[in-house]
Amino acid sequence: MTATTTTTETAFDAGAEFDRQVRTLTGLGYPALAGLAPKEFGALAAPLRARAVAHADAAAAAGGRESCDPEGGRVPFLLVVPRNLVPIEETMPRTVLHGGDRPGFVDRSFEPGALERFVATRETGLPRDQDAEAETAADSVAGVGAVPYLLFDIERGEEFCGVVPHEAMGAVAGRGRTLLTIEEGIALITLFPGILVKNKCFSLGGSRSGDRRVPALWISRKAPKLGWCWQGNPHTWLGMASAGGRSATAAEPQE
Repeated sequence: MTATTTTTETAFDAGAEFDRQVRTLTGLGYPALAGLAPKEFGALAAPLRARAVAHADAAAAAGGRESCDPEGGRVPFLLVVPRNLVPIEETMPRTVLHGGDRPGFVDRSFEPGALERFVATRETGLPRDQDAEAETAADSVAGVGAVPYLLFDIERGEEFCGVVPHEAMGAVAGRGRTLLTIEEGIALITLFPGILVKNKCFSLGGSRSGDRRVPALWISRKAPKLGWCWQGNPHTWLGMASAGGRSATAAEPQE
């Protein structure tokens, strides 16, 4: 299994990039994993295309422009497939390093049942368990359940390499940004494999299990690995990924 990614910063076409992300996920078998035909999966994601384009247009109207620079650790948006549509145990093996072919894996340090306990924190605004229908509108980003959604303005966060994870999470919150969940981190390296590189790996503080562990993605055995580190232990090769906000089809972007 191989994957491609944008490797240089270029003028950005949000519509074309959204279409590429849908094609990539379809090619990796996400529709079948979700119990859908490819056309059904495409139709499920299709309403988000206008959101991605509108976000790019808003950036342009504000005097800036979106660019896609995964090697620099920044991408404008991601199409995220939540675990209640396709399980983490199925999505992680569909990741590879840029130019590599060894499938990603979940580390054995997750004891049986542990992965299910790492759920989105309340601060993310996402459903906090796998039964999205049990969540109230006040507890989640409107429209986000067992459907794909968008994550905007993603940063790999290598500036936090060597920083205590708990302190890095506080710094991210202080900037009004949101921490990435496990599913969002997997989406990032699935759609932009070139963003996960040696000494620029990243923690995913948007998913927690009620203890001191913070999930993270790094490189092991020449493949992406989903593991965890203690919130009080810094690592020189591990930063803290974050994003500007999230959006579902029925919601304005959460800032």
